[in-house]
Amino acid sequence: CPAPALLCGLLAAVAAVAEGGRALPQLSDDIPFRVNWPGTELSLPTTGVLYKEDNYIIMTTVDKEKYKCLLPLIASGNEEEEKDYKGPTPGELLEPLFKQSSCSYRIESYWTYEVCHGKHIRQYHEEKETGQKINIQEYYLGNMIMKNPLSEPGSQELCCGSDLFLSLSQIPTKNIEGQMTPYYPVELGNGTPCSLRQNLPRSSTVMYICHPEAKHEILSVAEVTTCEYEVVILTPLLCSHPKYRFRASPVNDIFCQSLPGSPLKPHNLEQLEKQQEMLKMPFRRVKEEEMPSTKEEKFSSIHKPVAVGSHQLLTVGTTHISKLTDEQLIKEFLSGSYCFHGGVGWWKYEFCYGKYVHQYHEDKESGRTSVVVGTWSREEHVEWSRKNAARTFYLREDGTQTVRMVSHFYGNGDVCDLTDKPRQVTVKLKCKESDSPHAVTIYMLEPHSCQYILGVESPVICKILDTADEYGLLSVPS
Repeated sequence: CPAPALLCGLLAAVAAVAEGGRALPQLSDDIPFRVNWPGTELSLPTTGVLYKEDNYIIMTTVDKEKYKCLLPLIASGNEEEEKDYKGPTPGELLEPLFKQSSCSYRIESYWTYEVCHGKHIRQYHEEKETGQKINIQEYYLGNMIMKNPLSEPGSQELCCGSDLFLSLSQIPTKNIEGQMTPYYPVELGNGTPCSLRQNLPRSSTVMYICHPEAKHEILSVAEVTTCEYEVVILTPLLCSHPKYRFRASPVNDIFCQSLPGSPLKPHNLEQLEKQQEMLKMPFRRVKEEEMPSTKEEKFSSIHKPVAVGSHQLLTVGTTHISKLTDEQLIKEFLSGSYCFHGGVGWWKYEFCYGKYVHQYHEDKESGRTSVVVGTWSREEHVEWSRKNAARTFYLREDGTQTVRMVSHFYGNGDVCDLTDKPRQVTVKLKCKESDSPHAVTIYMLEPHSCQYILGVESPVICKILDTADEYGLLSVPS
């Protein structure tokens, strides 16, 4: 166990209590615990999770430090609203999405994924050959004909899940960014034959997840076993069903009081926390002889894919800056003199705030090929913002709002061969916390020919989102 021995022993004891049938259910990843060290004086919370004075265990560290740890009575989490719900089933809520014949796209460094809801999932890559001939490599990861788990053998029906099947069993959940999240599954089969599995057809499970501000985006595509896939879709349609709403899991506090002769917190735990704080410091003081010459660039960028589990999801440009403070970095970013870069495939992207978005390819022999995707005009953006949402808000637990994302319009790019119109791009700037304070996630979508969406996510953006005005324009924090 990587945690201090006392914490591991404590959680093991909680599990043992649960198996003994006293007060706690069996531990699972979706029930978070937090250990508190209140010292000798303890005032238990009067709301939320319940406690009983006799529901405790005595824990001893390897250094003979003793603690009396009071365990919570785990809240069930069931709500009256869920029991009384008599509205549409999740399948009925999603029905408009399937009837509209709409499709969602996700572009990665090589593959593009196309989910046409209620029809198929396609994975493809396009390459332009000599003479502008387009060569398409594609696989269908699933089609709308599927087996209903409750239907008669040999019978088939159109996709979109079985509400009866879901009502007879527990609603499935998936760990999304550390939160166990309920989803509505749609099984698609009859895909392109898989040579690695005796030409059996590929199949997929599409997991629809409630997200109030989503527009049916593809969050992730993962090959869970050979030629079997999981696709996660964010949709607002499920959010009116109480069993599918996103909610934070209640944190269950364990209170460990120090007994006479023991410190308020175990000595080894304090040492570990100090080490962890030091590891969080992004930079160390550089000796003068180690400083690079003034002719060198202020920063160097490396571009690498970030892996979630064993699957690539997004393209990230991680920038390591040794000379710039956060305040200097924000000023240079907002002035357009410091640009974000991303991309690991053929095309890479350069975004300079308030200036332009470029798509480029660098070759040792032919040099740099660059396409102007969009250029900045404040007047055009203001006009665009009057018809589109320039700011997206997030509701905090205390009821106040904070800006979650801003969207900016960049038009007048290079003329597109397919439409004979200038390229244009909507840049979505979003806060994304990371252990690396200057990590940048950049991805580009092309929902329509030569009309792009550039997603830019970084901890740097977290520091300036609340400065956004009614048009979504940012400024240096005061």
